[in-house]
Amino acid sequence: MRARLHTFFRRPASLLGVAAFLTALLVQSGELGSSDTMHRLQATHSFWTSKPAVPPEDYPDFGLIGRHGRIYGWYGMGQSLLMLPPDIAGTYLERLPVFADYEGSDPSVRDMVVSVTTNSLVCVLAILMCFHFLRLLEFNARQAMAGALGLLFGTTFLHYTQNMMENNLIMLLTLTGFRFQYEWLRIGRQRSLFYGSLALGANLLTRLTTALDLVAAGLFLLMVLVMEKAGWKEIQARLRAYLKIAAPCYAFFFAIDRAYQYYRFGSVLNTYLSIFGEQQKLLDPTLPANFPWSTPWRAGLLGPLITPEKSIFLFDPLIVLSLLLAVVLWKRLRPEMRAWLTVTVLLVAAYIIFYARYVVWSGDFAWGDRYVSTAVELLAMMSVPLLLRHRQQLRPLWRRAGTVLVVVSVCLQLASLAFWYPLEIYQMKTLGHPTFVIGLRFENIAAGALGKVQAWGLRNSWTWDDPWQRLRSTTPYFLPFLLAKNPDVPRWLAHTLAIAWFGLLAVLLVMLAAIRRKAVAAET
Repeated sequence: MRARLHTFFRRPASLLGVAAFLTALLVQSGELGSSDTMHRLQATHSFWTSKPAVPPEDYPDFGLIGRHGRIYGWYGMGQSLLMLPPDIAGTYLERLPVFADYEGSDPSVRDMVVSVTTNSLVCVLAILMCFHFLRLLEFNARQAMAGALGLLFGTTFLHYTQNMMENNLIMLLTLTGFRFQYEWLRIGRQRSLFYGSLALGANLLTRLTTALDLVAAGLFLLMVLVMEKAGWKEIQARLRAYLKIAAPCYAFFFAIDRAYQYYRFGSVLNTYLSIFGEQQKLLDPTLPANFPWSTPWRAGLLGPLITPEKSIFLFDPLIVLSLLLAVVLWKRLRPEMRAWLTVTVLLVAAYIIFYARYVVWSGDFAWGDRYVSTAVELLAMMSVPLLLRHRQQLRPLWRRAGTVLVVVSVCLQLASLAFWYPLEIYQMKTLGHPTFVIGLRFENIAAGALGKVQAWGLRNSWTWDDPWQRLRSTTPYFLPFLLAKNPDVPRWLAHTLAIAWFGLLAVLLVMLAAIRRKAVAAET
């Protein structure tokens, strides 16, 4: 047994998996993270119980009238399917007599089971997939481990590990698709292409706009072949082999999505957005004729780039490092890296353009622009591995600037976890626009630590008048700290959970130190 454990912890992937698992556990709040996820879980519950997909009292704020006059949610079924097993387990678990006194409290036992298990699973798998993909791109073990940790701690992936929107699931499936399809390109294993195509196809059930990711994956493979100067006949042969396996996989999941659309709304030729626009204009005739595609182009295109409230460069600074390294090192980069950087930049641009005219182009209640963040993370995750691979070829100034950007990114992502993510969004209702959200978050952390929330004018009626919102806005947004202020939770249990949390934090720090030693050893 000891030998097996020793062998397990000698593997870089094992160390990364444990570190990702510990991180996911530590950052959990026990809540689902957003009303969007709550509605998706309600759909999950309707799959196996008699509960409605949308409670009648939620309409018209949420939901669309579909077939037979029933109200359905407008989201895809991908995340709802993922939450099905923990939803079943959590539902039966919270019925146990031991939780009788806790019934009706928030977060519920079911929510805690769903969020902790789902977030942890997705986090671990995505970080492992990132590591293996980087190794496939011929980064050494040290560079690949650093890249995986950069994704985990240096991008908005960390925030969405705490707040369970669709982003990390999309990231996992997209990374899996890229990894296995690229493996097929290199070694010709058809099974790898099949696995990658299944992952990318499954993304269509999560968010239909991930069709852009499918296109990006195919374009990445094509660009690698072109940049490696493959012959036209080889490219044609590869294309035929690719479509023979990938096209049926994509068609299969697209058909499932269309069947789900027909089940809810009686049509296979539209999306929920057209139905949403029609029904909203019936409820409010003053809405513009092109609603929900009514945002001016200028606002939708520049918003994700330059606004202090949603700029991708502020919420994911590692994207700046990736772009700088691409410019400085372009002639020295390998063909696959040139292809990756080109494709991911195009993918970011495609998402920005697609959502530019959408009425909530910014993702509304979210940390940063959640519609674009997954594509941004794909571009940003290459920054740390490239910085390490080409460190000796960079001037000292560039190396120091890169290190500073990495440190700033990690500090920013850790700060995003400190409080309930909509805190600054509610404060902006009082403070007005534009607001530098990142700066406001650090101001909130300082005010909370020094007891200066009211003195600094950060107390507002939007979060202060509701006791539970006030709790989430003034308490570190981690499960043990939230439960410690819940009167329904016994004090001994709250204290035990807090001790366990600090214990897990200590273990994580030890694990990160072990990863660093492993990385240094791998380098030498």
